[in-house]
Formats: sequence, structure tokens, C-alpha cells
Amino acid sequence: MKRARIAFLGAIHDAMEENGQLKLSDGRFVDQSEVVWLPPVEAGTIFALGLNYADHASEISFQAPEEPLVFLKGPNTLIGHNGQTRRPIGVEIMHYECELAVVIGKKARSVKREDAYEYVAGYTVANDYAIRDYLENYYRPNLVVKNRDTLTPIGPWFVEKEDITDPMNLRLYTYVNGDLKQEGTTKDMVFDIPFLIEYLSSFMTLNENDIILTGTPKGTVNVVEGDEVIVGIEGIGELRNTIVGDTEFSR
Repeated sequence: MKRARIAFLGAIHDAMEENGQLKLSDGRFVDQSEVVWLPPVEAGTIFALGLNYADHASEISFQAPEEPLVFLKGPNTLIGHNGQTRRPIGVEIMHYECELAVVIGKKARSVKREDAYEYVAGYTVANDYAIRDYLENYYRPNLVVKNRDTLTPIGPWFVEKEDITDPMNLRLYTYVNGDLKQEGTTKDMVFDIPFLIEYLSSFMTLNENDIILTGTPKGTVNVVEGDEVIVGIEGIGELRNTIVGDTEFSR
């Protein structure tokens, strides 16, 4: 089942996909083009993985880490499907990053990897843009690289874990202005989902609606104002957004 959170006629609704339309929780059906898409879950703590695909680490001249490279993101970064992501004036390198987002379903502490999927609610798609100009060190990405407002589109769908047979064998891809630029598979993660849940829960408590962004494969290229970027993951959906400049934000 594909679920979403949307705004329609001044109210926020939970919705599900049915025959290409959105069925609201009050029973009404609306066309997908009539709504404003919101992040599909109200996120708690957001964990982001760096260099979690060896091919991506190689393309930016780094080795894959020996233990997970994890940093935190604020919920201010998240925007929904069809949203606009701001590219600050003067920036030279801004990369999209198509990522599988794992949504935690219940409180988790000291979880063993063989039990990890019991703590997963489901999955969605994220595009975790990085502004490389501000990067001080790939192993210590600072706040302005990854935590700017509007920098992480997510959605449109939340897909329950039971509907994804093998989350570690899904195709990921990115189109920029209709051209395929990035393609990979989740089976190439350096640290898989069970490992990450075991690792994170070994020293901190994970809570419902915490999100783990699991990294991106190779194929990232620079995007500029006016570009339409579509990231997609097999079985979960496609997430579209547009790059805009400072003028859209009256600066």
C-alpha cells in the first residue's frame, strides 16, 4: 500500500493511492495534480549516511569508510514531492543524491541485526542534495552542506515494509531534465539496513518516524537553477522537484 500526506483545500490529510487517484482519510477521491504534497511522515531524528556506496566514494576520490559515516539532519530540510529546492547564489557545485529512506516503526534499543526489520515501518524516496562548495571534509560534512532549508525532498509515497520483498535489491535512478544521469542498486550499499539499525541502536534509542537516509550510488552531477530532477526507487515511486535560485525567496 502506498500512503501519503497532502494538503488539500486548506487541510492536511492522510491519503492512499487507489487506481491512480488519492483517497483521503474522509473517503473523498482527488486527483494527484490537485494537492500539495507533504513529506509522507512527520520525521523525528534524521540520520544520513555518507559514502555508503563504494562506487560513489570512488567517483569523488575517497575510500568507503570502515564504519558508518553518519550525520544528523533537521526536519527543516524536508520538502514534499513537486517542491522547490533553493540553490544559493554563487554556488558552483550542487549534487542530487537519490537515496532509500528507511522509516523506523517503533522504539529500538540494542537491536540485533537478525531482528532489525521488526523495527522498520516502511520506506520512501529521498533526494539529499549536497552543496559541495561548503564541504570542509567528506568525512565531516558540516551543517551548511546538508542542513539548509528545502535541501531534502522526500516522498511522495510511504510504502509499508510488507510490500517490499527485498529492500536490499532495489534499483535507484535519477533523471535530470529527462536524461538518465544516475543508476544503481541498493545491494551495493557498504553497510546494509540491518547493520545500520544494529549500529545506531547500540548507542542511542531510535524512535517511531526516525528516518535513515542510506546513501547514494555513483552518478551525481551538478544541477543548476531551472533543472527538473526526478529520483526514483523500484517499487516505491518517483520523487520530482525543481531547482530555483535566491530570487524565488526574495533574496
